Amino acid sequence: MATTDPFNPARPAGAYDDLLTRVLPRAKAQKPWQPEDGPLPSLFVSHGAPPTLDDPEWLNDLFTWSQSMPKPRAIVIVSAHWENAPLAITGIHTGTPLYYDFGGFHPRYYTVKYPTPDATTLARRIAGTLADTTAIHHHANRGLDHGAFIPLMAMYPAADVPVVQLSMPSLDPETLLRLGQRLKQLREEGVLIIGSGFMTHSFAVMRNPGLIGYTRAFDEWANNAIIHGDIDALTDYAAKGPGARIAHPTADHFVPLLLTFGAATDPSTATTTIDRVRFGNSIRSIQVA
Repeated sequence: MATTDPFNPARPAGAYDDLLTRVLPRAKAQKPWQPEDGPLPSLFVSHGAPPTLDDPEWLNDLFTWSQSMPKPRAIVIVSAHWENAPLAITGIHTGTPLYYDFGGFHPRYYTVKYPTPDATTLARRIAGTLADTTAIHHHANRGLDHGAFIPLMAMYPAADVPVVQLSMPSLDPETLLRLGQRLKQLREEGVLIIGSGFMTHSFAVMRNPGLIGYTRAFDEWANNAIIHGDIDALTDYAAKGPGARIAHPTADHFVPLLLTFGAATDPSTATTTIDRVRFGNSIRSIQVA
């Protein structure tokens, strides 16, 4: 009998294996970004943990989303799972191993690979963009963490786009907003900017489904603020968001959303691309022009 236990699936990452079989030729043939395409959008991705690789619907939605845009020349991603000050970047060379920053899952998840191309040129471009006010530390041996590689494995399964992960220099929403604003110009060069978090991130509701009203209320509030491009409300989410203490007991999974809006040209263009609940939490993901 097949198990539904996310820590002990019957076929670990089997849905991802199936996705690769089905979509890899399309991923390799995706139209590359050209200057006439204009700036790429900025994204907020609810990234999930290793069980995302066992969820065919979630994987398919991420891939379909990526196919709705030209293939980026490069990707800059900020994940909820790396706070480091001063600002830091991951290892940028081909062959830097992934950072398996999770525990208690099936052994297969610690062997998945995502061998993206050398990102030296992108790292230099980021350093040049931020150099006038920000010193950047290079973590040569730290690869992409799961907040980066899990969604990207589904979105760009051919692993043919250079990726640099930036740390969050702080969990302060305004700091992430300003960082996004500094990166905004890269979108005009075919670079995709991604904030990777979770629209609600409550282990309490996973343990006690009776608390789901809190995550639903917060998600509805956040969606309304997103629709109206209300950056002030999103920045003050801890005070203004109903159920915020349950939905986000820590800031790390929400503040990447502010990076996404900081990198956007017009916050009022935000649209939801994925809108479902997994493990009692909202996996709402958004795109902003």
